[in-house]
Amino acid sequence: MDIQLVLSVLIIYFFFLVIIAYLTSRKASTTTFFNADKQSPWYLVAFGMIGASLSGVTFISIPGAVLGSQFSYFQIVLGYIAGYSVIATVLMPLYYKLQLVSIYGYLEQRFGFWTYKTGAAFFLLSRTIGAAFRLFLAVIALQIGLFEAWDFPFWLTAFISIVLVWTYTFKGGIKTVVWTDTLQTTFLLLAMFASIFLIKSELNLNFSALIDTIAESEYSKVFFWKIKDKNNFLKQFFSGMFIAIAMTGLDQDMMQKNLTCRNLPEAQKNVLWFTVVLVVVNFIFLCLGALLYIYATTKAIPLPMKDGQILTDQVYPFLAFNHFSTFAGVAFLLGITAATYSSSDSALTALTTSFCVDFLNINKASQEKKRRTTVRWVHIGFSLLLLLVIVIFKAIKEANPESNVIGALFSAAGYTYGPLLGLYAFGLFTNINVKDRWIPIVCIVCPILSYFIDYYTPQLFEGFSFGFLIILINGMLTFVGLWLCKKEGRA
Repeated sequence: MDIQLVLSVLIIYFFFLVIIAYLTSRKASTTTFFNADKQSPWYLVAFGMIGASLSGVTFISIPGAVLGSQFSYFQIVLGYIAGYSVIATVLMPLYYKLQLVSIYGYLEQRFGFWTYKTGAAFFLLSRTIGAAFRLFLAVIALQIGLFEAWDFPFWLTAFISIVLVWTYTFKGGIKTVVWTDTLQTTFLLLAMFASIFLIKSELNLNFSALIDTIAESEYSKVFFWKIKDKNNFLKQFFSGMFIAIAMTGLDQDMMQKNLTCRNLPEAQKNVLWFTVVLVVVNFIFLCLGALLYIYATTKAIPLPMKDGQILTDQVYPFLAFNHFSTFAGVAFLLGITAATYSSSDSALTALTTSFCVDFLNINKASQEKKRRTTVRWVHIGFSLLLLLVIVIFKAIKEANPESNVIGALFSAAGYTYGPLLGLYAFGLFTNINVKDRWIPIVCIVCPILSYFIDYYTPQLFEGFSFGFLIILINGMLTFVGLWLCKKEGRA
């Protein structure tokens, strides 16, 4: 693809984001930054959350992973439905009742100071890793499509990407993100459908033949029932359920958008429609993954490889930039940019919000000017932290080229979100008080125990492994640890 065209498209795209940021951040206060003054229309939040939830991980890694995992990921997506139902009926009413800015304020009210700080700290760790994973994929795509031709080092491409995110979020915060996510979700869906239409045309297939080609391919198997299979249905379904609860319902990033709705009924309506659309879009992305490999095989296109392994996370960008039409290539570029920045901008905003509210107690500062200055410096600090983590991921990926990012992301989530799952489950479903000062130790020990359980289980049980379900094991261990730290009296 022509370099000047790529650069022009990106400049125009970010120009529109900056315009939206300008319009939404006028007269913005720190309250606007944190909760958009609770004036966001629910349908706008629901549509924008599609892009934030899918992110660059879904956009690139899920289609690429079809090569090795077929459509098994859809079993996780089905689990999302159950998970989002819990969020809408259990967690959302709690957050609105307590009128929270940071959702971890619940932990302070239920357990105490140290539990509150521990929960917030685990979110900061989890979201930093998750946001860096997502940005890492966008940086790879931009490196392949643009900056590689100019001999830019990877770290500089990453730096430019993060500066762009910071530029349009530093003032308006979550209010800006709600509106920019709408634009970015539109481009993400446009890219997906443009890629499918191009492959359909290149293979001379009508719509019916396209469906038959996908269904009859070796990639289309959805359900896996063998208990020892890493893609076993029950493991994947319950993993999806608890991943949705933890990575959305217990995540300040995703909940911060929901909490900008005017009231609880609108927020619940947002979650309902968001779930329906998310399931459909994820399935179409899996179909796109199958089509990418069918297209490459039919056209005899050699895919990017290293040490005899296909680099699945590079398949989609490689084909889009080198073998798709100009329109489809531009659509892909906008799609991956939109998908990644849609999740990264909200993540950066949520990290800033959580640190300012949960650790700096910014709500207690009396002067708006002082609060605004603090928010901006924290915003810059987390931007630099994301840059560092992305560069570290680059080194890890080079050492393990056969790995796919979606698997790595969910594996990491199992260890970092597990304690949050245990904390909220214990708080919501028991009325037992705990020895607050012991909780940080419990939340550190349980992920370590979970790791060893996950590591030794295949050796002890003839190949059986928990896979992504380790998040539930981690949560259960945390729940037991809290019970062991109980004290007299009821909450």
